[in-house]
Amino acid sequence: MRSPTASAPRRGRHDREILALSLPAFGALIAEPLFLMADSAIVGHLGTAQLAGLGISAALLTTLVNVFVFLAYATTAAVARRIGAGDRRAAVQQGIDGIWLAVIIAVPIVAAAIPLAPELCRLFGASATAAPYAITYLRISSLGIPAMLGVLAATGVLRGLQDTRTPLLVAVTGFSANLLLNLLLVYGAGLGIAGSATGTVLAQWGMAAAYLTVVIRGARRTGASLRPDPAGIRACATAGTPLLIRTLSLRAVLLIATAVAARLGNTAIAAHQVAMSLWSFLAFALDAIAIAGQAIIGRYLGAGDAAGARAATRRMVEWGVGAGLLLGALLLLTRPLYLPLFTDDPAVRQQLDPVLLVAALSQPVCGVVFVLDGVLMGAGDGSYLAWAMLGTLAVYAPVALTVGSSGLVGLWIAIDLCMAVRLVFLCVRARTGAWLVTGAVRA
Repeated sequence: MRSPTASAPRRGRHDREILALSLPAFGALIAEPLFLMADSAIVGHLGTAQLAGLGISAALLTTLVNVFVFLAYATTAAVARRIGAGDRRAAVQQGIDGIWLAVIIAVPIVAAAIPLAPELCRLFGASATAAPYAITYLRISSLGIPAMLGVLAATGVLRGLQDTRTPLLVAVTGFSANLLLNLLLVYGAGLGIAGSATGTVLAQWGMAAAYLTVVIRGARRTGASLRPDPAGIRACATAGTPLLIRTLSLRAVLLIATAVAARLGNTAIAAHQVAMSLWSFLAFALDAIAIAGQAIIGRYLGAGDAAGARAATRRMVEWGVGAGLLLGALLLLTRPLYLPLFTDDPAVRQQLDPVLLVAALSQPVCGVVFVLDGVLMGAGDGSYLAWAMLGTLAVYAPVALTVGSSGLVGLWIAIDLCMAVRLVFLCVRARTGAWLVTGAVRA
């Protein structure tokens, strides 16, 4: 049996790796929820109908973009494996293929989202007063989808190269620009919710330009080609398909929640939007450890070190539990500080109090779920993640539609159930060795 002193150096090394990657990743990951939180805070003071419209359109927009989050996750794992195997040029080339795939995906999405915006907003229960604001925000924000998908792919390249500091710098700059532009356009120019959407689109395109500059420089240093490679693009799409299924199932969970909340009225959907913005912020904070997991596990397995991958996984799970406990406590204790930033409506605040309690209690579970999700993504175990998420959706959907119709608290209890089911699926897989496949490319 290994002594505590013998395992201490390895744990210390894992801690340093996790910190070095997860702290900068935290800043980069929270850029998108910070965009939405800033929009919610600014738009919330325009009125409850505007905030309700933002809640519906933001859920639709993030769905249109985040179903393709495999552009970041699959790219991170594939690039990290190449780095572990010592082939930096192939790693960068893999990332460039992912960026071209993002461009190909973005064009038809924008072409469909703009004309279909009214139907999409009505489908998800926008009321007569909220619908005009939801449609306006969704149509303008759709123009930023190519930039958002490009950012996902380019971020995956840098994470796989074990660089999470550059995404942090770009994210901080992008959030600052987004906040300033939104304030100027919403209040200074008097554009209302349209100004909020426009400011966010401009910030997203600026971030995309910064990422592409970094990736192009990396390609020139390693000799990787910038031209589209049909075979490489097809390989990226094939590798990402299971993660696409997994993400579609996850987005279905969130969209069901939004649709149920919308049918409870403007006050409920406004409260749900604030709660979901905060929950997303915490989720991305916890996901910082998962991002470290993707890069670390991919590198270990690429180098053929399965034992190191398993030891790193155990340590990251411990981090996930601790971070979840801390964030859950902060969510409850700091309510008097952040709630006034989102809404002045006492009815919305009254509905938020019990919902935030339910959300806070689930954070330790969320911490473990996000960590193990990242570990299995880093291992390229997308097929299992797809089946696990489909199973979770099958359990969650009938519960959310039944219990959620009784009120917002019931809906959030169903969301907690969803996370518990995901925890069971992921823990079962992590205890096996089926995901510990070594080599530069997962067979």
